[in-house]
Amino acid sequence: MTFKKIKFVTDSTCDIPANLVEKWNITVVPVFVNIGDESHADDGVQLNREDYYDRLPALNPLPTTSAPPPGIAAQQIEEAFEGADHLVIVTLPPKLSATYDAMRLGASSLPQDRVTLIDSGTTTIAMGYQVLLGAEVAAETGDVDQVVSAIARVRANQKLAALINSLENLRRSGRVNFAQAGLGALLQIKPIITVNDGVVETLTRVRTISRAKEELVQMVREQAPLDRLALLHTNYLEGVDWMREQLADILPEQTLTINVTTAIGTHVGPKCLAFVSVSKKWRN
Repeated sequence: MTFKKIKFVTDSTCDIPANLVEKWNITVVPVFVNIGDESHADDGVQLNREDYYDRLPALNPLPTTSAPPPGIAAQQIEEAFEGADHLVIVTLPPKLSATYDAMRLGASSLPQDRVTLIDSGTTTIAMGYQVLLGAEVAAETGDVDQVVSAIARVRANQKLAALINSLENLRRSGRVNFAQAGLGALLQIKPIITVNDGVVETLTRVRTISRAKEELVQMVREQAPLDRLALLHTNYLEGVDWMREQLADILPEQTLTINVTTAIGTHVGPKCLAFVSVSKKWRN
């Protein structure tokens, strides 16, 4: 087997912390958040997440999100390709965003036998863990087939669940088919949703925040033993702290706390609480 230098590209909805982006030399192509006539790169710099979620309820019309222009994607993909034997691009599913096509077009000028484009089927750090664990396997093996296999196993053994405090942002954004997601007009219900093969689905519905938080904790416990865990929120750190207390006995060493990227938070709204877990089963 020839050991290859494999590099990774993903989009900014991956929610990979900056220190891990640097550690694994990951290229993160920004999607964009559009507020009125201004377009902001979702890069953690142009929009401060805490401030944005404080302002979001008062923004009218609701901000929108958009895929990176293919030219921007191409520039960053081509730069990432320099010095690499193979490029693995993991991105948002095409059912959710045009980002997948932007990445595909951005990589079209490269030798196609040296590029692998992967639809993550999901978003936030669920996609990010596919990249991070894929990067670990790439560093260990230098083998593209083993990397692709690892990413598939991570995807098969991970769970994303998000408690939506208010359905108003999802409704206004137009990104979710309420009938398809089984939400109907239940705007007073607290749903717990997931993204499965690029489709937003409802896992359960409850009437109170406290009950919904207990459901989240139970869902995490059902995934144990855990290889990785991230606790996610949109300006709801007290919810994350509560979950950490409830899960203290099963938290893996590498448990992340993430105030999610503004491109996702635009759609789910403030005070969202979520988790992404990866079961140890992925290593089998």
